[in-house]
Amino acid sequence: MIKLAIFDCDGTLVDSGHTIHAALSDTFAHHGRPVPPQGEAKRVVGLSLPEAMAALAPEAEAAEHAALADTYRDVFVGMRARGCVDEPLFPGILELLDTLEADGWLLAVATGKSDRGLNHCLNAHGLGDRFLSLQTADRHPSKPHPGMAVTAMADAGAEPGHSVVIGDTAWDMGMARAAGAGAIGVLWGYHEAAELLSGGAQALAAAPGEVAALAQQLVGGGVHG
Repeated sequence: MIKLAIFDCDGTLVDSGHTIHAALSDTFAHHGRPVPPQGEAKRVVGLSLPEAMAALAPEAEAAEHAALADTYRDVFVGMRARGCVDEPLFPGILELLDTLEADGWLLAVATGKSDRGLNHCLNAHGLGDRFLSLQTADRHPSKPHPGMAVTAMADAGAEPGHSVVIGDTAWDMGMARAAGAGAIGVLWGYHEAAELLSGGAQALAAAPGEVAALAQQLVGGGVHG
């Protein structure tokens, strides 16, 4: 049996919340809009950019959401060029990846980042070759649409019942359930436990060291929900 672990990136693999909020602050200031509080900014992490902008500026028209998204991309590229992008791995993530691979799992990423942003992030941590499949907002609708997870499973040749999504937001959990995969919500990211459970989480992990056992239980039929 092929087992596939599909990871979200922001808030799951890396702690990028402060950098994302800084980029959003510059973006909204550029457009003369009030800067979203950091708590609100973290709540939209994981959505694709137009959907995130719509959530943060619901009174604006679609054209302005698109303009905000374009500005955000430019701001983030500029921050990266100046060395201002801080996306540290959460403690225990490297050990989790090692454990899963030792247990025979294939690894994938499904993220609201762009291809460029994801590749930069993974390569900065020496993880560019650890993941079989990299699915981004460049080629898919925003989570919770199942497209990213479905494509990752196809790339790996894994069945939904042998696949698990690991993420920190309700969007990740909804994507997992829509794709027929298992759903593990992590509590070190940006959504609370209640939001993860309402989004469809079948299990919750308080630390990376808990994930491998939960994933095995899900594909082995030990956790239901």
